[in-house]
Amino acid sequence: MWTLKYYNCECCGSDFVSCKALKYHFQQKHFGKVHYEKFGQEVLREKLQDHSKSLHDRSAMETHKLNWENLEERNIKHMAAEISKTCRMCSRHFGTVLSREKHEIQEHHFTARKRAQMSTGFSPHNMLECKSPQELQRFADKNIRPASGHLSTACVAEIGALFKLIQDCFPVPASRVIQGGSYIKGTDTQGCSEIDIVLFSDVFANVNHCKKQLREALDALRENLKQTSRGNRILMGKRAPLALRFNFLCAEGLHNHSFEIMACYDVLGHARSTDLKHLYCKLYLCNDSESAQLCALALLPYQVNFVKASVVRVKELIRLMIHWFKTSFAKSTEENKFRRLPSSYTVELLTIHIWELAGKPLLFSLVQGMRAVLKLLVRYTEIDVVWHRHYHPKFPIFVKVNQKHTRPFILDPVNPTVNVCDTCNAWDEVALVARHSLLKPLFSRVRAEPPWLFTNNW
Repeated sequence: MWTLKYYNCECCGSDFVSCKALKYHFQQKHFGKVHYEKFGQEVLREKLQDHSKSLHDRSAMETHKLNWENLEERNIKHMAAEISKTCRMCSRHFGTVLSREKHEIQEHHFTARKRAQMSTGFSPHNMLECKSPQELQRFADKNIRPASGHLSTACVAEIGALFKLIQDCFPVPASRVIQGGSYIKGTDTQGCSEIDIVLFSDVFANVNHCKKQLREALDALRENLKQTSRGNRILMGKRAPLALRFNFLCAEGLHNHSFEIMACYDVLGHARSTDLKHLYCKLYLCNDSESAQLCALALLPYQVNFVKASVVRVKELIRLMIHWFKTSFAKSTEENKFRRLPSSYTVELLTIHIWELAGKPLLFSLVQGMRAVLKLLVRYTEIDVVWHRHYHPKFPIFVKVNQKHTRPFILDPVNPTVNVCDTCNAWDEVALVARHSLLKPLFSRVRAEPPWLFTNNW
C-alpha cells in the first residue's frame, strides 16, 4: 500500500505533499520575513529597522547590561553529563534522551510546529543575508572580529591589570594561576569574550577542604573587587556554588568581557606530570559532581592549548559559528527556560573536527567551512568524534566510556570522562535552525568545492 511522504515547513510546521508545494508556500508566506517575539508573529524585515536603530542608540553601559545572558549561559559550563536528559520545559531529569523527548511531547505538547516557533529567531541584518564570500568577510571584520590596533593594546593592558587585581583581592595566596576562555584561546568575538581564571592555593588541604572554604573565599573576593577603582565597571552575576562570575566593561573600547573566577586545591601538584592517567581515574570514580568539576579545573591549560593550536583561519570560522549561535535562535521564554544550547567549547571542537575532515587546509573559504559545519549539525545524530592525543584507544576508562556513549558524541580531547555534547538538551532545535540557515542567501547556489567535497555525502 502506498504511503504519502510529507514535507514539513520548519517555519510554521505545516505539511505538504510535494517539495514544490513546500517551496511555493515558503515563497508566499515566509520569504523576507523574520519571527519577532514582541509581535508574536512573522513580520517583514523592513518593519524592524526603526526598532533595531533604537537599540543602537542606548548608552554603552545599558547596552552591556543586556549581555547579562553571557553570565547566565556560563552557569552550565561545568555541569556536563546530565543536561541532555533534562526537560527543557520543567527541568525534570530522565534516564535517557529518548525518555526526555517523549515526556516533552506528551506532557508539554512540544510538536514540530511548537519547535519551529520556539527555536528560530534570526536577528535583523544577520550575516546569513550576505550574498557573497566578500560581503561575509566585510561583515565579519565589522561586526564579529575583535578590535585591533591601539584598542586591542588597551584591552590587553586592562585585562592584565584586572588579572593582577584579582590575585591581590583573593583572600588567600595563590600558588599557581591559570587562564582560559575564548579571549585566551583567540576565538572571542565582539559580542562574546570569555575569560576563565583558576587560582590554586596551598591553603586548601584537599578538594573536600576546598569545597568547604570556597564559598567564603569567593564572597570575600566579590566584596574586595567592588571596593577597587575598577569596581564601577564590574557587573556581578548571581552567586554560583563554585565560581564568581561578572562582566567587566573595558573603558577604552566600550566592550565587555565575561569573567569566571574559580579556586581549588591543585590536584596535579607542583610536579604537574604530563601523564594524566591518575587524574582521569579520579574523575571517573568520583561520585560527587562538584568535586569532579573542581578536579577537572587542572585540565584547563590542556583544553586551551588544544584550541589555541588551530590555524588563524579556523579561529575565524569558530567566531562565525559562535556568532551564528548567538544571532540565529529565539530567546528562551518562561515556557522553555531550561533549554540549553551547545557551549562555546563544544562549538570550537566541532569546528576543529570539520576542518580536520577537510585535511587541515591553511587557507579555505569561510562560506564553504560554515556550510560544512551547518550540514553536520543537521545530521547531529551522526556526530561521533574522538581525539587520542591525551589518552590511548586502549585506555580502560576511554574503552568503558566509549562502549556506552550515545550520539551526538564529542569526547573532550583532554578528558575522556566527558561528552561535551551532553551540555545541550536542544540538538533537535539546533538541527532545525541549521537546516533553515542553509536556505539563506549566503548559501544559495553554493556547491561543495575541494577540500569540502566530503559534504556531498551529507
